[in-house]
Amino acid sequence: MKKLLLITVALLSINAFGQGKYEKGMMKAFDLWKNGKSSEASNLFERIAQAEQDNWLPPFYVAQVNIFNSFNEKDEEVLTAQLKKAQDFLNDAKAISKDNPEILVAQAQLYTAWVAFDGQRFGMTYAPKIAQLYEEAYKLEPGNPRVAFGKVEWDLGTARFFGQDTSTFCEDLASAVALFETYEPKGEFHPRGGGDYAKQSLEQNCKKE
Repeated sequence: MKKLLLITVALLSINAFGQGKYEKGMMKAFDLWKNGKSSEASNLFERIAQAEQDNWLPPFYVAQVNIFNSFNEKDEEVLTAQLKKAQDFLNDAKAISKDNPEILVAQAQLYTAWVAFDGQRFGMTYAPKIAQLYEEAYKLEPGNPRVAFGKVEWDLGTARFFGQDTSTFCEDLASAVALFETYEPKGEFHPRGGGDYAKQSLEQNCKKE
């Protein structure tokens, strides 16, 4: 779970050619994020969200920045503030774009950040919700690599936690990884990252003897 932190904006190969204020703002926010200035990126995404109130992407990225920053966070007060902000902006994104698999995955990642922080305290509460969110997202878009990979990785991790054989998940994990090579984002600035981390997960979890 800690390695979800590796899913950074550096993996988002955004190809933007627009010259409008929105496009320039989004490009600048991604550049800030890629260069380790996550707070500045979050603040800029937030300002864009205030201006683009019918666009789910800016609030989605405010949430995503704060979710990713929460993995490996040891200070509960900081974690709580980050995840509360993330939840508020995810709620905004949901209000704009209902039944959106990318938002469902982000919600699952938010809950996973709580479980990663303290599994004993939060596992019983959030584990069933995480599994349900991935199921819902998979029904909506099984060909989305972040959906397919998130679902199988969570299922694999759950099996490992209960001491079950995880080799049965390797085929599905490999299939999910392959989707990153063929999936076409639905638009400019839409999520497209995670492929490198998925490959790393496949290599670590499904080593060939």
